[in-house]
Amino acid sequence: MIRNIIFTLPLLLAFSFTSNNNKFEDFVESDIPYLKELYIDIHKNPEISLMEKETSKKLANELRKVGFEVEENFGGYGVVGILENGDGPTILYRTDMDALPMEEKTGLPYASKVITKNFDGNDVGTMHSCGHDMHMTVWTGTARAMVERKDDWNGTIVMIGQPAEEIGAGAAMMLDAGLYEKYPVPDYGIALHASPTIPAGKVGFGKGYIMANTESVDIKIFGQGSHGAAPHMSIDPIVTASMIVMELQTIVSRNLNPLDDAVITVGSIRGGTKHNIIPDEVNLQLTIRTYKEEVRNLIHKRIKEICDGIAASMGLDKSRWPKIVMRDQSTPANFNDGMLIDIMTDVSNSLIGKENVVAVEPQMVGEDFARYGSTKEDIPTAMYWLGTVPKERMDRYISGEYALPALHSPFYYPDIENSIRTGVKVSTESLIKLFNN
Repeated sequence: MIRNIIFTLPLLLAFSFTSNNNKFEDFVESDIPYLKELYIDIHKNPEISLMEKETSKKLANELRKVGFEVEENFGGYGVVGILENGDGPTILYRTDMDALPMEEKTGLPYASKVITKNFDGNDVGTMHSCGHDMHMTVWTGTARAMVERKDDWNGTIVMIGQPAEEIGAGAAMMLDAGLYEKYPVPDYGIALHASPTIPAGKVGFGKGYIMANTESVDIKIFGQGSHGAAPHMSIDPIVTASMIVMELQTIVSRNLNPLDDAVITVGSIRGGTKHNIIPDEVNLQLTIRTYKEEVRNLIHKRIKEICDGIAASMGLDKSRWPKIVMRDQSTPANFNDGMLIDIMTDVSNSLIGKENVVAVEPQMVGEDFARYGSTKEDIPTAMYWLGTVPKERMDRYISGEYALPALHSPFYYPDIENSIRTGVKVSTESLIKLFNN
Protein backbone atom coordinates (compact mmCIF):
# COMPACT_ATOMS: atom_id res chain seq x y z
CA MET A 1 0.00 0.00 0.00
CA ILE A 2 2.83 2.41 0.85
CA ARG A 3 4.48 1.54 -2.46
CA ASN A 4 1.30 2.44 -4.33
CA ILE A 5 1.23 5.87 -2.67
CA ILE A 6 4.92 6.48 -3.43
CA PHE A 7 4.54 5.65 -7.10
CA THR A 8 1.16 7.38 -7.51
CA LEU A 9 2.02 10.71 -5.83
CA PRO A 10 4.18 12.08 -8.69
CA LEU A 11 1.42 11.22 -11.12
CA LEU A 12 -1.11 13.04 -8.96
CA LEU A 13 1.16 16.12 -8.73
CA ALA A 14 1.73 16.11 -12.47
CA PHE A 15 -2.01 15.77 -13.07
CA SER A 16 -2.69 18.62 -10.64
CA PHE A 17 -0.13 20.88 -12.36
CA THR A 18 -1.52 20.07 -15.81
CA SER A 19 -5.07 20.62 -14.63
CA ASN A 20 -4.23 23.96 -13.04
CA ASN A 21 -2.26 25.01 -16.10
CA ASN A 22 -5.12 24.13 -18.43
CA LYS A 23 -7.51 26.06 -16.22
CA PHE A 24 -5.24 29.11 -16.40
CA GLU A 25 -4.94 28.78 -20.18
CA ASP A 26 -8.74 28.68 -20.42
CA PHE A 27 -9.04 31.77 -18.22
CA VAL A 28 -6.58 33.74 -20.33
CA GLU A 29 -8.33 32.76 -23.56
CA SER A 30 -11.72 33.74 -22.14
CA ASP A 31 -10.32 37.13 -21.11
CA ILE A 32 -8.77 37.99 -24.50
CA PRO A 33 -11.92 39.66 -25.96
CA TYR A 34 -12.25 41.90 -22.90
CA LEU A 35 -8.58 42.87 -22.97
CA LYS A 36 -8.58 43.42 -26.73
CA GLU A 37 -11.46 45.86 -26.37
CA LEU A 38 -9.54 47.65 -23.61
CA TYR A 39 -6.42 47.82 -25.79
CA ILE A 40 -8.30 49.38 -28.69
CA ASP A 41 -9.96 51.91 -26.38
CA ILE A 42 -6.58 52.95 -24.93
CA HIS A 43 -4.97 53.03 -28.38
CA LYS A 44 -7.70 55.25 -29.82
CA ASN A 45 -7.51 57.68 -26.89
CA PRO A 46 -3.81 58.35 -26.21
CA GLU A 47 -2.56 61.05 -23.84
CA ILE A 48 0.94 62.49 -23.89
CA SER A 49 3.32 62.82 -20.92
CA LEU A 50 1.92 64.62 -17.86
CA MET A 51 -1.59 64.61 -19.40
CA GLU A 52 -2.60 60.99 -18.66
CA LYS A 53 -5.75 61.97 -16.75
CA GLU A 54 -8.32 59.74 -18.47
CA THR A 55 -5.87 56.89 -19.07
CA SER A 56 -5.02 56.72 -15.38
CA LYS A 57 -8.72 56.68 -14.49
CA LYS A 58 -9.22 53.70 -16.80
CA LEU A 59 -6.43 51.74 -15.16
CA ALA A 60 -7.55 52.62 -11.65
CA ASN A 61 -11.08 51.45 -12.44
CA GLU A 62 -9.78 48.18 -13.89
CA LEU A 63 -7.91 47.44 -10.66
CA ARG A 64 -10.88 48.34 -8.47
CA LYS A 65 -13.13 46.01 -10.46
CA VAL A 66 -11.08 43.01 -9.32
CA GLY A 67 -10.56 44.04 -5.70
CA PHE A 68 -7.39 46.14 -5.52
CA GLU A 69 -7.11 49.09 -3.15
CA VAL A 70 -6.25 52.00 -5.43
CA GLU A 71 -4.86 55.50 -5.10
CA GLU A 72 -5.01 57.86 -8.05
CA ASN A 73 -3.06 61.04 -8.87
CA PHE A 74 0.03 59.82 -7.06
CA GLY A 75 3.07 61.65 -8.39
CA GLY A 76 1.19 63.35 -11.20
CA TYR A 77 -1.40 61.05 -12.73
CA GLY A 78 0.23 57.96 -11.25
CA VAL A 79 -1.82 54.97 -10.09
CA VAL A 80 -0.93 52.67 -7.19
CA GLY A 81 -2.92 49.47 -6.69
CA ILE A 82 -2.37 47.14 -3.73
CA LEU A 83 -3.57 43.57 -3.33
CA GLU A 84 -2.65 41.81 -0.08
CA ASN A 85 -2.93 38.04 -0.14
CA GLY A 86 -1.44 36.72 3.09
CA ASP A 87 2.15 36.58 4.24
CA GLY A 88 4.85 36.57 1.59
CA PRO A 89 7.05 38.80 -0.56
CA THR A 90 6.05 42.18 -1.93
CA ILE A 91 6.44 42.51 -5.69
CA LEU A 92 6.07 45.66 -7.77
CA TYR A 93 4.75 45.39 -11.33
CA ARG A 94 4.88 48.60 -13.31
CA THR A 95 3.36 49.84 -16.55
CA ASP A 96 3.84 53.21 -18.19
CA MET A 97 0.87 55.16 -19.57
CA ASP A 98 1.95 58.07 -21.77
CA ALA A 99 1.78 58.32 -25.57
CA LEU A 100 3.97 60.31 -27.95
CA PRO A 101 3.26 63.62 -29.70
CA MET A 102 3.16 62.25 -33.24
CA GLU A 103 0.60 61.51 -35.93
CA GLU A 104 -0.34 57.87 -36.45
CA LYS A 105 0.10 56.60 -40.02
CA THR A 106 -0.77 52.91 -39.66
CA GLY A 107 -4.08 53.22 -41.52
CA LEU A 108 -5.68 50.84 -39.02
CA PRO A 109 -9.44 51.11 -38.44
CA TYR A 110 -8.75 51.85 -34.77
CA ALA A 111 -5.90 54.33 -35.44
CA SER A 112 -5.65 57.34 -33.18
CA LYS A 113 -7.15 60.55 -34.58
CA VAL A 114 -6.41 62.54 -31.44
CA ILE A 115 -4.92 66.02 -31.71
CA THR A 116 -3.48 67.33 -28.45
CA LYS A 117 -2.48 70.83 -27.46
CA ASN A 118 0.92 70.39 -25.82
CA PHE A 119 2.44 72.50 -23.05
CA ASP A 120 3.82 74.93 -25.64
CA GLY A 121 0.30 75.54 -26.90
CA ASN A 122 0.90 73.75 -30.21
CA ASP A 123 -1.46 71.20 -31.74
CA VAL A 124 0.22 67.81 -32.10
CA GLY A 125 -0.92 64.39 -33.25
CA THR A 126 -0.91 61.77 -30.50
CA MET A 127 -0.08 58.06 -30.79
CA HIS A 128 0.88 55.05 -28.72
CA SER A 129 3.89 54.26 -30.92
CA CYS A 130 6.08 52.90 -28.09
CA GLY A 131 3.76 50.09 -27.03
CA HIS A 132 2.54 51.58 -23.77
CA ASP A 133 -1.01 50.68 -24.76
CA MET A 134 0.06 47.04 -24.90
CA HIS A 135 1.98 47.42 -21.62
CA MET A 136 -1.18 48.69 -19.91
CA THR A 137 -3.36 45.96 -21.39
CA VAL A 138 -1.06 43.12 -20.32
CA TRP A 139 -0.68 44.78 -16.89
CA THR A 140 -4.48 44.84 -16.52
CA GLY A 141 -4.81 41.26 -17.72
CA THR A 142 -2.13 40.16 -15.27
CA ALA A 143 -3.94 41.88 -12.38
CA ARG A 144 -7.12 40.05 -13.33
CA ALA A 145 -5.26 36.74 -13.59
CA MET A 146 -3.52 37.21 -10.24
CA VAL A 147 -6.90 37.68 -8.57
CA GLU A 148 -8.25 34.61 -10.37
CA ARG A 149 -5.29 32.61 -9.03
CA LYS A 150 -5.17 33.92 -5.47
CA ASP A 151 -5.00 30.36 -4.15
CA ASP A 152 -1.66 29.86 -5.92
CA TRP A 153 0.38 32.59 -4.21
CA ASN A 154 0.85 34.54 -1.00
CA GLY A 155 2.18 38.06 -0.54
CA THR A 156 1.47 41.60 -1.66
CA ILE A 157 1.42 42.85 -5.22
CA VAL A 158 1.93 46.56 -5.92
CA MET A 159 0.63 47.53 -9.37
CA ILE A 160 2.10 50.82 -10.60
CA GLY A 161 0.60 52.86 -13.43
CA GLN A 162 3.33 55.38 -14.16
CA PRO A 163 3.02 58.68 -16.02
CA ALA A 164 5.63 60.53 -18.07
CA GLU A 165 7.99 57.72 -19.00
CA GLU A 166 8.64 59.23 -22.42
CA ILE A 167 10.24 62.30 -20.85
CA GLY A 168 12.11 60.28 -18.23
CA ALA A 169 10.26 61.90 -15.34
CA GLY A 170 7.45 59.63 -14.14
CA ALA A 171 9.32 57.14 -11.96
CA ALA A 172 11.11 59.94 -10.12
CA MET A 173 7.78 61.75 -9.66
CA MET A 174 6.22 58.70 -8.01
CA LEU A 175 9.25 58.00 -5.83
CA ASP A 176 9.48 61.66 -4.82
CA ALA A 177 5.80 61.53 -3.86
CA GLY A 178 6.72 58.88 -1.28
CA LEU A 179 5.98 55.59 -3.03
CA TYR A 180 8.32 53.59 -0.78
CA GLU A 181 7.33 55.54 2.33
CA LYS A 182 3.56 55.22 1.96
CA TYR A 183 3.44 51.74 0.43
CA PRO A 184 5.34 48.50 1.09
CA VAL A 185 8.90 48.47 -0.21
CA PRO A 186 9.02 45.68 -2.79
CA ASP A 187 11.37 42.72 -2.59
CA TYR A 188 11.42 42.61 -6.40
CA GLY A 189 10.23 44.74 -9.30
CA ILE A 190 9.28 43.61 -12.80
CA ALA A 191 8.07 45.19 -16.03
CA LEU A 192 7.89 44.44 -19.73
CA HIS A 193 8.51 46.39 -22.92
CA ALA A 194 7.01 45.78 -26.34
CA SER A 195 9.60 44.68 -28.90
CA PRO A 196 9.34 45.86 -32.53
CA THR A 197 11.64 43.06 -33.74
CA ILE A 198 10.56 39.93 -31.81
CA PRO A 199 7.57 38.05 -33.31
CA ALA A 200 4.32 38.01 -31.35
CA GLY A 201 4.12 34.86 -29.26
CA LYS A 202 7.75 35.10 -28.17
CA VAL A 203 9.60 36.87 -25.36
CA GLY A 204 13.18 38.03 -24.94
CA PHE A 205 15.43 38.08 -21.87
CA GLY A 206 18.82 39.58 -21.12
CA LYS A 207 20.92 39.72 -17.96
CA GLY A 208 22.84 42.70 -16.65
CA TYR A 209 22.57 46.01 -18.47
CA ILE A 210 19.79 45.89 -21.07
CA MET A 211 19.06 49.61 -21.54
CA ALA A 212 21.31 52.62 -21.28
CA ASN A 213 21.63 55.70 -19.13
CA THR A 214 20.14 58.48 -21.25
CA GLU A 215 20.85 62.20 -21.08
CA SER A 216 19.84 65.25 -23.06
CA VAL A 217 22.34 68.07 -23.53
CA ASP A 218 21.82 71.59 -24.90
CA ILE A 219 24.78 73.56 -26.25
CA LYS A 220 24.42 77.24 -27.10
CA ILE A 221 27.24 78.40 -29.39
CA PHE A 222 27.93 82.12 -29.64
CA GLY A 223 29.54 84.15 -32.43
CA GLN A 224 29.66 87.55 -34.03
CA GLY A 225 27.12 88.12 -36.76
CA SER A 226 27.81 89.75 -40.08
CA HIS A 227 26.66 90.08 -43.67
CA GLY A 228 27.06 86.83 -45.54
CA ALA A 229 29.21 88.65 -48.10
CA ALA A 230 31.62 89.83 -45.40
CA PRO A 231 32.51 86.67 -43.42
CA HIS A 232 35.86 88.19 -42.43
CA MET A 233 33.95 90.56 -40.15
CA SER A 234 32.26 87.72 -38.30
CA ILE A 235 33.05 84.92 -35.90
CA ASP A 236 30.76 82.43 -37.57
CA PRO A 237 28.87 80.26 -35.03
CA ILE A 238 27.70 77.93 -37.81
CA VAL A 239 31.29 77.07 -38.63
CA THR A 240 32.07 76.76 -34.91
CA ALA A 241 29.05 74.47 -34.46
CA SER A 242 30.11 72.34 -37.43
CA MET A 243 33.59 71.89 -35.98
CA ILE A 244 32.13 70.95 -32.59
CA VAL A 245 29.74 68.42 -34.15
CA MET A 246 32.56 66.70 -35.99
CA GLU A 247 34.91 66.73 -33.01
CA LEU A 248 32.24 65.23 -30.74
CA GLN A 249 32.36 62.12 -32.95
CA THR A 250 35.93 61.45 -31.79
CA ILE A 251 34.95 61.02 -28.13
CA VAL A 252 33.60 57.49 -28.59
CA SER A 253 36.09 56.50 -31.29
CA ARG A 254 39.25 57.96 -29.69
CA ASN A 255 38.71 58.74 -26.00
CA LEU A 256 36.77 55.71 -24.74
CA ASN A 257 37.92 52.14 -24.26
CA PRO A 258 36.65 50.26 -27.35
CA LEU A 259 35.00 47.74 -24.99
CA ASP A 260 32.84 50.44 -23.38
CA ASP A 261 29.46 51.17 -24.97
CA ALA A 262 28.42 54.77 -25.60
CA VAL A 263 26.51 56.89 -28.10
CA ILE A 264 26.72 60.64 -28.70
CA THR A 265 24.20 61.88 -31.25
CA VAL A 266 23.53 65.47 -32.32
CA GLY A 267 19.82 65.41 -33.01
CA SER A 268 19.21 69.08 -33.72
CA ILE A 269 21.11 72.09 -35.11
CA ARG A 270 19.29 75.40 -35.16
CA GLY A 271 20.67 78.75 -36.16
CA GLY A 272 20.28 81.60 -38.61
CA THR A 273 17.33 83.19 -40.36
CA LYS A 274 18.33 83.97 -43.95
CA HIS A 275 20.71 83.00 -46.74
CA ASN A 276 22.93 86.06 -46.48
CA ILE A 277 23.11 86.62 -42.73
CA ILE A 278 25.76 85.10 -40.49
CA PRO A 279 23.96 84.71 -37.14
CA ASP A 280 25.09 85.46 -33.60
CA GLU A 281 24.36 82.00 -32.21
CA VAL A 282 23.59 78.37 -32.99
CA ASN A 283 21.92 75.79 -30.74
CA LEU A 284 22.74 72.08 -30.64
CA GLN A 285 20.71 69.33 -28.96
CA LEU A 286 22.45 66.06 -28.09
CA THR A 287 21.52 62.71 -26.65
CA ILE A 288 24.12 60.70 -24.72
CA ARG A 289 23.78 56.96 -23.97
CA THR A 290 26.09 55.09 -21.58
CA TYR A 291 26.14 52.21 -19.10
CA LYS A 292 29.08 53.01 -16.79
CA GLU A 293 29.25 56.10 -14.59
CA GLU A 294 32.95 56.62 -15.32
CA VAL A 295 32.22 56.63 -19.06
CA ARG A 296 29.42 59.13 -18.57
CA ASN A 297 31.69 61.45 -16.57
CA LEU A 298 34.46 61.25 -19.17
CA ILE A 299 32.03 62.19 -21.94
CA HIS A 300 30.86 65.22 -19.95
CA LYS A 301 34.48 66.31 -19.48
CA ARG A 302 35.37 65.91 -23.15
CA ILE A 303 32.28 67.78 -24.37
CA LYS A 304 33.30 70.82 -22.33
CA GLU A 305 36.95 70.57 -23.40
CA ILE A 306 36.00 70.34 -27.08
CA CYS A 307 33.55 73.23 -26.93
CA ASP A 308 35.93 75.50 -25.01
CA GLY A 309 38.91 74.61 -27.16
CA ILE A 310 37.19 75.23 -30.49
CA ALA A 311 35.61 78.48 -29.26
CA ALA A 312 39.03 79.72 -28.14
CA SER A 313 40.56 78.79 -31.49
CA MET A 314 37.87 80.85 -33.25
CA GLY A 315 38.93 83.94 -31.29
CA LEU A 316 35.92 84.17 -28.99
CA ASP A 317 36.37 85.84 -25.62
CA LYS A 318 36.07 83.34 -22.76
CA SER A 319 32.83 85.01 -21.65
CA ARG A 320 31.30 83.88 -24.95
CA TRP A 321 32.45 80.28 -24.98
CA PRO A 322 29.63 77.74 -25.51
CA LYS A 323 27.05 77.33 -22.76
CA ILE A 324 26.48 73.65 -21.98
CA VAL A 325 23.31 72.59 -20.14
CA MET A 326 22.77 69.01 -18.94
CA ARG A 327 18.99 68.74 -18.81
CA ASP A 328 17.12 67.09 -15.94
CA GLN A 329 15.34 64.64 -18.26
CA SER A 330 17.61 61.63 -17.83
CA THR A 331 17.26 57.97 -16.91
CA PRO A 332 19.70 55.57 -15.25
CA ALA A 333 20.77 52.40 -17.02
CA ASN A 334 18.44 49.41 -16.59
CA PHE A 335 20.13 46.42 -14.96
CA ASN A 336 18.37 43.05 -15.01
CA ASP A 337 18.98 40.95 -11.89
CA GLY A 338 20.34 37.55 -12.92
CA MET A 339 18.27 35.54 -10.44
CA LEU A 340 15.02 37.16 -11.59
CA ILE A 341 15.86 36.59 -15.23
CA ASP A 342 16.71 32.92 -14.58
CA ILE A 343 13.35 32.39 -12.89
CA MET A 344 11.39 34.23 -15.57
CA THR A 345 13.25 32.41 -18.35
CA ASP A 346 12.54 29.00 -16.79
CA VAL A 347 8.88 29.91 -16.40
CA SER A 348 8.67 31.01 -20.03
CA ASN A 349 10.45 27.91 -21.32
CA SER A 350 7.87 25.72 -19.59
CA LEU A 351 4.91 27.91 -20.43
CA ILE A 352 5.37 28.86 -24.08
CA GLY A 353 8.23 26.58 -25.16
CA LYS A 354 11.99 27.16 -25.39
CA GLU A 355 11.66 27.91 -29.09
CA ASN A 356 9.66 31.01 -28.15
CA VAL A 357 12.19 32.37 -25.64
CA VAL A 358 15.06 34.33 -27.13
CA ALA A 359 18.24 35.88 -25.73
CA VAL A 360 18.48 39.61 -26.40
CA GLU A 361 21.45 41.96 -26.60
CA PRO A 362 21.69 45.22 -24.63
CA GLN A 363 20.26 48.27 -26.35
CA MET A 364 21.09 51.96 -26.12
CA VAL A 365 17.46 53.01 -25.67
CA GLY A 366 16.45 54.30 -22.24
CA GLU A 367 13.70 53.58 -19.71
CA ASP A 368 13.14 55.10 -16.28
CA PHE A 369 11.92 51.79 -14.81
CA ALA A 370 15.49 51.49 -13.48
CA ARG A 371 14.73 54.11 -10.84
CA TYR A 372 12.51 51.72 -8.87
CA GLY A 373 15.54 49.54 -8.19
CA SER A 374 18.31 52.13 -7.96
CA THR A 375 17.20 53.59 -4.63
CA LYS A 376 18.75 53.25 -1.18
CA GLU A 377 16.75 50.02 -0.82
CA ASP A 378 18.67 48.52 -3.81
CA ILE A 379 15.76 46.41 -5.10
CA PRO A 380 16.39 43.65 -7.68
CA THR A 381 14.45 44.43 -10.86
CA ALA A 382 13.95 42.86 -14.28
CA MET A 383 12.34 43.95 -17.52
CA TYR A 384 11.63 41.54 -20.35
CA TRP A 385 10.85 42.12 -24.02
CA LEU A 386 7.41 41.11 -25.24
CA GLY A 387 7.30 40.10 -28.89
CA THR A 388 4.63 42.03 -30.80
CA VAL A 389 5.45 41.77 -34.52
CA PRO A 390 2.52 40.40 -36.54
CA LYS A 391 3.32 37.26 -38.56
CA GLU A 392 2.63 38.85 -41.94
CA ARG A 393 5.06 41.66 -41.17
CA MET A 394 7.73 39.27 -39.94
CA ASP A 395 7.33 37.06 -43.03
CA ARG A 396 7.81 40.07 -45.33
CA TYR A 397 10.83 41.18 -43.31
CA ILE A 398 12.44 37.73 -43.46
CA SER A 399 11.89 37.61 -47.23
CA GLY A 400 13.71 40.92 -47.58
CA GLU A 401 10.66 42.82 -48.84
CA TYR A 402 10.12 44.99 -45.81
CA ALA A 403 11.84 46.95 -43.04
CA LEU A 404 10.18 46.49 -39.66
CA PRO A 405 8.90 49.75 -38.13
CA ALA A 406 10.78 50.66 -34.97
CA LEU A 407 9.28 51.88 -31.74
CA HIS A 408 8.39 55.58 -32.09
CA SER A 409 7.56 54.97 -35.76
CA PRO A 410 4.16 56.27 -36.94
CA PHE A 411 3.75 52.88 -38.68
CA TYR A 412 4.33 50.63 -35.63
CA TYR A 413 1.54 48.39 -34.35
CA PRO A 414 1.43 45.02 -32.53
CA ASP A 415 -0.38 41.76 -33.09
CA ILE A 416 -3.00 42.47 -30.44
CA GLU A 417 -4.25 39.04 -29.40
CA ASN A 418 -0.98 37.11 -29.54
CA SER A 419 0.87 39.86 -27.69
CA ILE A 420 -1.76 40.04 -24.94
CA ARG A 421 -1.94 36.25 -24.61
CA THR A 422 1.82 35.82 -24.27
CA GLY A 423 2.31 38.82 -22.00
CA VAL A 424 -0.43 37.89 -19.53
CA LYS A 425 0.73 34.28 -19.31
CA VAL A 426 4.42 35.08 -18.85
CA SER A 427 3.87 37.97 -16.43
CA THR A 428 1.35 36.07 -14.31
CA GLU A 429 3.32 32.84 -14.06
CA SER A 430 6.53 34.77 -13.36
CA LEU A 431 4.90 36.68 -10.51
CA ILE A 432 3.47 33.48 -9.01
CA LYS A 433 6.86 31.78 -9.24
CA LEU A 434 8.53 34.77 -7.54
CA PHE A 435 5.91 34.84 -4.78
CA ASN A 436 6.57 31.14 -4.13
CA ASN A 437 10.36 31.31 -4.56
